[in-house]
Amino acid sequence: MRSALVLIAAVLVASAPLALAQAPAPQDGPYKVLKTARVGGEGGWDYIYANADGRRLYIPRGATRAVPATDTTPEVPAIPERLTIFDLDTLKPLGEISGIGGNGTAVDSKVNHGFTSDHPKVSMFDTTTQALIKSIDVGTASRPDGIYFDPFNERVYVFSHPTKDATVIDAKDGTVLGTVDLGGTPEQGVGDGKGMLYVVMQDAVGSVTAVDVKTMKAIGRYTFVDKGGCNGLAIDTKNEIVFAACSRPQPTMVIMSAKDGKILTTLPLAGGSDGAVFNPATMEAFSTGGNGTMTIVKENSPTSFVVEQNLQTMNGARTITFDSKTGHLFTMAQERGPAPAPAPAAAGTPPAGGRGPQGTTVPGSFTILMVGK
Repeated sequence: MRSALVLIAAVLVASAPLALAQAPAPQDGPYKVLKTARVGGEGGWDYIYANADGRRLYIPRGATRAVPATDTTPEVPAIPERLTIFDLDTLKPLGEISGIGGNGTAVDSKVNHGFTSDHPKVSMFDTTTQALIKSIDVGTASRPDGIYFDPFNERVYVFSHPTKDATVIDAKDGTVLGTVDLGGTPEQGVGDGKGMLYVVMQDAVGSVTAVDVKTMKAIGRYTFVDKGGCNGLAIDTKNEIVFAACSRPQPTMVIMSAKDGKILTTLPLAGGSDGAVFNPATMEAFSTGGNGTMTIVKENSPTSFVVEQNLQTMNGARTITFDSKTGHLFTMAQERGPAPAPAPAAAGTPPAGGRGPQGTTVPGSFTILMVGK
């Protein structure tokens, strides 16, 4: 993998095991929802981020427009975008930074710098004072989405869909060091701690791009052949295995060797995923589905994987973060009214497995969930 330039793994069709039947997976298991916090607040959201060292939970929230009063309803004022901050142990609010929004957050605890993938910039803030340090220009064509901090060399990677690349930022001073062409539409990235970064692509045909962070060059790309819509990525760094959560043609976890791109197996997910994490202490991978499920995959050995549990969480809880100190998982969602009926699919079209039609949001219902044993 480290010497390959571009590896399109169509040959893996022959070497990969047959996809497992999409039979119902275990509902009972060791995990449960330990705590919920109905913290409220309006505005859109995407990623949730746990900073285990600082014991903080970060959730960027989008702005909302003002709604004028009517004969029967009062005026609703506009709400600016902001970064909301919570205690990682109690889920109590600790404050917010107004004007910092975007999709996700990354933190370098060594220098107490945080970053959000804001549009059309990256916002850099002080995690101690909760103050904006500066706005970082990443180019008008870029649309920051996923974001990842790699402690290997203290760099932040900000992934952009339209430009199909990652902007690389020095976490110590916020300097833009360059971009990495990823060859696809990037979502989640994970590092191996030894100088390699892996990024999953959400294109019609899913793939993982491998990046040498020392040279800031993509040195390998492995396709999933018949799986797409892949939004979540997690890594077992000890055994060099990546877990990609894909949504099409049906929700599936693709488990692949990071060394050579060989697909080891695939397992069914309970819902279309927008995030994945791995706990090296328990050798488990986790994927959250927008239909209110969390699938837990157990790695029994580097060649043996099973779905251990499908846990009910909360409808819409599609992204996930992991607290390495407690082993707790976090996700979030908001309550909605009844969803409208989905539009009829065209003849011969496979089920999407992603987000379907959604009902009207219940004001003040935004909720954080803590999951553990």
